[in-house]
Amino acid sequence: MNETVQQLVPTAIALERQYVLQTYRRPDFVLVRGEGVRLFDETGRAYLDAVAGIAVNALGYGDPELVATLRVAAEGLIHVSNLYHTEPQARLAQALVECSFADRVFFCNSGTEAIEAALKFARKYARQHYGAHKTHFVAFTNSFHGRTMGALSTTATEKYRAPFEPLVPGVQFVPFNDLQAAEQVITDQVCAVLVEPIQGEGGIHLATMEFLQGLRTRCNEQGALLIFDEIQCGLGRTGTLWAHEPAGVTPDMMTLAKPLAGGLPTGAVLMTQAVADAMVPGDHGSTFAAGPLVCQVAQVVFRRVSQPEFLAEVRAKGEYLAARLDQCIRPHRLVRGVRGRGLMWGIECTVEATVVVNAAYRRDLLVCAAGTHVVRLLPPLIITRAEIDEMVDKLAATLDDVVQESAR
Repeated sequence: MNETVQQLVPTAIALERQYVLQTYRRPDFVLVRGEGVRLFDETGRAYLDAVAGIAVNALGYGDPELVATLRVAAEGLIHVSNLYHTEPQARLAQALVECSFADRVFFCNSGTEAIEAALKFARKYARQHYGAHKTHFVAFTNSFHGRTMGALSTTATEKYRAPFEPLVPGVQFVPFNDLQAAEQVITDQVCAVLVEPIQGEGGIHLATMEFLQGLRTRCNEQGALLIFDEIQCGLGRTGTLWAHEPAGVTPDMMTLAKPLAGGLPTGAVLMTQAVADAMVPGDHGSTFAAGPLVCQVAQVVFRRVSQPEFLAEVRAKGEYLAARLDQCIRPHRLVRGVRGRGLMWGIECTVEATVVVNAAYRRDLLVCAAGTHVVRLLPPLIITRAEIDEMVDKLAATLDDVVQESAR
């Protein structure tokens, strides 16, 4: 490690604590570089990364093609705004449409912005087709759709909502995977139903095929749009390009973000032509969205993660990870349950997840929480089987450490 960097690191932590709004509880080390599925701090200590920037870094760190693309893109246009045509945006939209249910794409800068856009599009579509009365949304318990006011209004978790109420009215929450309850509240006043095929922040809960199929049917009956939030679970994370594929249904809109541009900020709403037809120039926009540099990088990420052989390998590694978790983690005395698909897993614990997250640092492992008691595993999709073994072994050792520490 460069001596100058080592000297700057304590200053970085002090400066963060003095000048940055304290909305995160960060550990006392500073990450300075990455390679593959590992991150390195200022001392050169390596951490096996099972967070991937919260499901963002699908191709890990230092991917040669991404780095080369970024360098070339930086020598061209970085930003011109959406007042003008650029080819990378058009090419990325084409790729997304050709590999999905969609006819059109709206680009933005984050998952939260994608949700905000989808809510707006649903409201206008309903107003045009049915009238001003059709404004309500249906969302589900344990949902997480973002932290801006509209997205937060469709996020169920009370601790996120309460400090900022009153929120946008007209949102009703029903139990996740309870189709009968959903059918009762999806009335002719509902303009859209918003659901994650696999809930991320809410605890890694998988929607059943019957639930998603039933929502599609009920939305059709009531003239409501069905919106799939695949911001965390989409783009290959579960072993299929889209997490909703196994259910055999398609939405009217789908929100994307996290891994799409390999760590650069971007988001997207994919939609049918019927939804697109409700919008006209001036209805929505974004200054920074789909800039040429971001879209060139995103094209590389999307091409890579959408390849059938890449997805088949994610599925195979997901099955291997499931078997290792069943063998080494599920029987542990601190574990209540293990659930997930592909390379998106949650371990529900009898202790708070933050206890495990903090203990894992000492085992050179990065994991994160999903709710109060679920430890989340979201490794880069390029992780090898040997690294999966290492990840599971380190997690098992971490759980043992927590048991020993609690006994003191």
